[in-house]
Amino acid sequence: MCGIVGYLGKRDAYPILISGLKRLEYRGYDSAGVALVSDDRSLNVFKTKGKVSDLESYCEDKDVSGVVGIAHTRWATHGEPSSQNAHPHYSSSRNLAIIHNGIIENYAEIKKKLIEKGVQFRSDTDTEVLVQLIEYIKEKKHISLLSAVQVALHQVIGAYAIAILDKNDPDQIIAARKQSPLVIGIGEGEFFLGSDASPIIEYTDQVVYLEDGNIAVMRKGEDLEVVSILNKKQELEVKTVDVNLGQIEKGGYPHFMLKEIFEQPECLTNCMRGRINVEANRVTLSAVIDFRRQLLNAKRILIVACGTSWHAGLIGKQIIENLCRIPVEVEYASEFRYCNPVVTKNDVVIAISQSGETADTLAAVDLAKSRGAFVYGICNAIGSSIPRATDTGSYIHVGPEIGVASTKAFTGQVTVLTMLALALADAKGTIARKDYLEIVKGLSEIPDKIREVLKANEKVADLARMFTYAHNFLYLGRGFGYPVALEGALKLKEISYIHAEGYPAAEMKHGPIALIDSDMPVVVIATHNAMYEKVRSNIQEIKARKGRVIALVTKGDETISKIADDIIELPDTIECLEPLVASVPLQLLAYHIAVCKGKNVDQPRNLAKSVTVE
Repeated sequence: MCGIVGYLGKRDAYPILISGLKRLEYRGYDSAGVALVSDDRSLNVFKTKGKVSDLESYCEDKDVSGVVGIAHTRWATHGEPSSQNAHPHYSSSRNLAIIHNGIIENYAEIKKKLIEKGVQFRSDTDTEVLVQLIEYIKEKKHISLLSAVQVALHQVIGAYAIAILDKNDPDQIIAARKQSPLVIGIGEGEFFLGSDASPIIEYTDQVVYLEDGNIAVMRKGEDLEVVSILNKKQELEVKTVDVNLGQIEKGGYPHFMLKEIFEQPECLTNCMRGRINVEANRVTLSAVIDFRRQLLNAKRILIVACGTSWHAGLIGKQIIENLCRIPVEVEYASEFRYCNPVVTKNDVVIAISQSGETADTLAAVDLAKSRGAFVYGICNAIGSSIPRATDTGSYIHVGPEIGVASTKAFTGQVTVLTMLALALADAKGTIARKDYLEIVKGLSEIPDKIREVLKANEKVADLARMFTYAHNFLYLGRGFGYPVALEGALKLKEISYIHAEGYPAAEMKHGPIALIDSDMPVVVIATHNAMYEKVRSNIQEIKARKGRVIALVTKGDETISKIADDIIELPDTIECLEPLVASVPLQLLAYHIAVCKGKNVDQPRNLAKSVTVE
């Protein structure tokens, strides 16, 4: 959840660290800090509660000299957001400083033992326990920092990505990871460190993705060294990152979220490039070609995901079952990993995660593999943990998503799930050729249809101004519209802090209808499909109770448009592809309501982009 940055080289470290923190602030923004080996070889730690901008202000009169440093932006787990709980954390002697992303689960037990040995603590965090443990081992055993880190990491239980500085060895950074991402950039005589590649790509495109259980030693004038906790030297696999700087900057938009909403036509074109041919009559996925037997022989598909990715999974379930006639179950990864699920070698498990680092989804992957299932990953971040852990999979190729509330990653995930369903159905012979060609062509037209929807941005913004007063929203849909309703409600909750619920429209009568009055806005996905007449009846029930209805209707609609209070028109779309079009105005509605309420849409309170801890 937190963001880690590091630099070791010949340049001034502080500007690089601050720039990197700003690029990683979507991972956490409760507090921020830097540790620098100054020009006079002092180890200086500066940190404060708040955002990176607050850290910059705090450091204006401080000695931020030095060419070696580490920095951190925090999403609080243990200990409330405060200056004392901000990272980096000193050891007792102030010779060591550490930054950490993750959770040390047995920190209380270790802390108690260290206190009994006379160690004094300054913070409430689990992270400080780790740096104090490392120093205690180093001093007691008279061993190197690397050896002390290896011994300490043997004793801790949990997830971590860490970076450590030693005042007595100032030309070195040691970093380690387990279940939390860490990327090392390699430049000319310099090293960069990040939770992902975004702080690095400005300086180098050559990176090493640190593997679980490995420790990196970065030292001035030497090559990168990677060893295991058991001190076994590891082979380096240097990869080239294909991300340009423009993808992680706002490009003139007021917020990343709005930029990413408007990027969706181009992103989905990129997602389909090389997978749908120019004639738009065939889908080709390399994973289906390479693992045809495993995928076609599946007796059941289990989709595991969290949050927005789970909503994409619900849409994928309907598409796969409709086209492939394979039973599909969709599970929250956080529940799946603990409920002793029935998983067999005849199952295919699809793991969906934008970051590829979601802790619960990664644990679900490990569980599925241990039961013999074939595991297919759908991720955005290339080289992340889930793609490396799964048997095969597909990247969504929508580019870096910086806004905490997912938009283009959601539509990218749904697009990949649709292509997967089409490729499997074609291979299995469970879809008529006419239907196959119609859906493939329809999918290829989705980017243009989203462009058409985006033309309604100003209308949605005007509509949003009317609903800043609302304390609750209800989102309703049926069939493919139900997961869209869930996703629309989630977007509104995430960034405007208005309570919202998504429901199957027919379930409204089983409880939620009691909430409806003139102060309750109700968003209804009411496109012209097989459920149209039933949804119309649901809207009549809402209007009979004085509810305010905002309806998403198919362009040219003449029935529901006359009943609803407000409408947003959508281009006519094949029913199974409607979520790709219908989700966009709901993203815009949430965005504009949040802006009207003065909320920070890119950094909503209590949330972080990548949930790398439980």
